[in-house]
Amino acid sequence: MRTVYWENDALYAIEQTLLPHEEKVVRLETSDAACDAIYRLAVRGAPAIGVTGAFAMVLAAREAGTRDVAKVLAHLEKESMKIGNTRPTATNLSWAVGRMMGLARSLGGADFPTLDARLLAEAQAIADGEAENARRICEYGATVIPDSGARILTHCETGPLCTIEHGLSTGVAIWAHMHGKKVHVYSDETRPRLQGAKLNIYELRKYGVPYTLLTDNMAGYAMQRGLVDMVFVSADRVARNGDTAAKIGVYGVCVLAQKHGIPVFLHAPMSTIDFGTATGDDIQIEERDPQEVLCINGCQIAPADTPVLNPAFDVTPHNHFAAIITERGFAYPPFEESLTKMRDRE
Repeated sequence: MRTVYWENDALYAIEQTLLPHEEKVVRLETSDAACDAIYRLAVRGAPAIGVTGAFAMVLAAREAGTRDVAKVLAHLEKESMKIGNTRPTATNLSWAVGRMMGLARSLGGADFPTLDARLLAEAQAIADGEAENARRICEYGATVIPDSGARILTHCETGPLCTIEHGLSTGVAIWAHMHGKKVHVYSDETRPRLQGAKLNIYELRKYGVPYTLLTDNMAGYAMQRGLVDMVFVSADRVARNGDTAAKIGVYGVCVLAQKHGIPVFLHAPMSTIDFGTATGDDIQIEERDPQEVLCINGCQIAPADTPVLNPAFDVTPHNHFAAIITERGFAYPPFEESLTKMRDRE
């Protein structure tokens, strides 16, 4: 089963905030409900929130309160801004919403049933495309793992939950395991939301992949002791030159890996590559609620009035990556050249 899917005129998603203790599928009947699911991380992972945003556009069109297509389009213009800005760093969301809005504009002369059907078909095409892209990335990514196996460090959750199917960095490890390669995953817990501890471990256990959980500040120790052969990370936005915004903590992991001579492989679908952004300096970083740091699983761990810095992402310069692995294959440095060629081949 996909982790985000459309059925019976509504969007369904696995409620990630309850994992690993409870597996629950929630029904998202309105565009506001879909946006709320994205913001509070009930749906998370760049491809998954892009898919959710696409279906939110379908819901928004149906909520316009009219079948006059011109008025529906005016409503969608406004709603597309709200949906696309729910989480501003992940480019998949703005990409998917922009694709949906572009289709809607092209159908300005159609009747409402045609507009509705075409929007739903387009959202489903985005979902199917992202699932297939993740499968290809897993297949390509597994080829860097030697036949003798590897010990892989990951940061955050990058399995099927984040892509609706197959996964990215964790998905590659799962794919390799399922195809007979011996892998062991060292999973950073990923503070403050603990996606690595809660979600990554949930998926590794589900697929029977051997793993060890680390606190975030143990990654350097594991590398120094020779426990890590390679690092797998994924992205929320990749600039044209390969600079990458990813879950907070990825930059630190990449600096440590470079210090210890450990290769870092970045897994990202082409929908995550933002060719309109030249470098990481131009990427907007989302700042989240201080309570995510002050309170963990309902337990207050610091005084409520403590000042908090809580960026959801950091930016890793492109020179930390051995390769960027997309659904179209491997991009190598210089990334601006290789990624542009990869885009233009299509």
